Amino acid sequence: MTRARKELIAVEDTPFYHCISRCVRRAYLCGDDFQTKQNFDHRKGWLVDRSKFLASVFSIDLCAFAIMSNHYHLVLFINQEEVNSWSEEEVIDRWGRLFPVAAKNLENLMSLTKSKVDLVAHRKKIEQWRANLASISWFMRCLNEYIARMANKEEQCSGRFWEGRFKSQALLDEKAVLSCMAYVDLNPVRATMAATPEESDFTSIQERLFEHAKRVSKPSKTQKKLLKTYRKKGLEKRSGKQRMAKLKPLNGSCHAPLSKGLPFTQLDYFKLVDWTGRVVRRDKRGEIGSGLPSILNRLGIEEESWIDSVRHFQKYFFDAAGSVSSLEKYQARVNEDRSKQEKPESPLGWIKGKGASLKLYA
Repeated sequence: MTRARKELIAVEDTPFYHCISRCVRRAYLCGDDFQTKQNFDHRKGWLVDRSKFLASVFSIDLCAFAIMSNHYHLVLFINQEEVNSWSEEEVIDRWGRLFPVAAKNLENLMSLTKSKVDLVAHRKKIEQWRANLASISWFMRCLNEYIARMANKEEQCSGRFWEGRFKSQALLDEKAVLSCMAYVDLNPVRATMAATPEESDFTSIQERLFEHAKRVSKPSKTQKKLLKTYRKKGLEKRSGKQRMAKLKPLNGSCHAPLSKGLPFTQLDYFKLVDWTGRVVRRDKRGEIGSGLPSILNRLGIEEESWIDSVRHFQKYFFDAAGSVSSLEKYQARVNEDRSKQEKPESPLGWIKGKGASLKLYA
């Protein structure tokens, strides 16, 4: 049964969400369409550029992404602290980057009106825009509608491009965020589209590796190859003058607020993704070494459960992912919201993922 988005996305539960959109029927978003013999790889650039542009407008940070042939994955962070600090002028300016006519009209009305009642109504509209600029639903709407229009224009057709509304998963704690980011970054490797994370084009792990390689004083052969390939394919700069947001940093500090970065280091994350990819892939030789990446020890994640969860993340978790206690709090919040409705729905008596959570995060 389809559930209301307000039940699936609530900042009081978590600011982190995993979002997926898939093309309708067998339509190809990117890559080679074996039926029409056309290649649509250039659309991957559209998605990455648009996502980063929207992240620079919205109070939403991009943590991870992977653009596949007929679907894409995003891991997003709602920065509620940032949007609350914006002035009315900044809210209008940001909304104007998406909807210039609406923003310009409101500016003109506010400058001309002398009625206090009208000013209150205008400020109410600004507060609605402020809420929209921290809404994942609006973020995904501005992303999917834009891509659909461009794809339909390119193919000279009309009609539905995406199979339906986007799917979202609430990532209720740090462990769920980490495992979901690894799941997203390893998508091309699991689909045999790439042999290693650094060869996975249009993924956040490749972009992080590229940015890291640029700062190294003496890059290795692999890093030099990555720098050359990344620039040759035009993956570095495609946006022109358009303002773009960077990926949410991995600062490794458990004491810094989440609005400033994710609480694990970039190098630890690289090791973790590489280690997980080696173990998950059946067609590649390799085994778990005696020493584990420090992040596993810090979070207390079991090896076998970790590998299994990354392989089947979407299978084990549905609307939300996290520890059992986090899932129970999420369930209680949903039931409380349902009980307050004018026509109360039946309570959510079961939530998928508790068994997997016990194995992975216990």
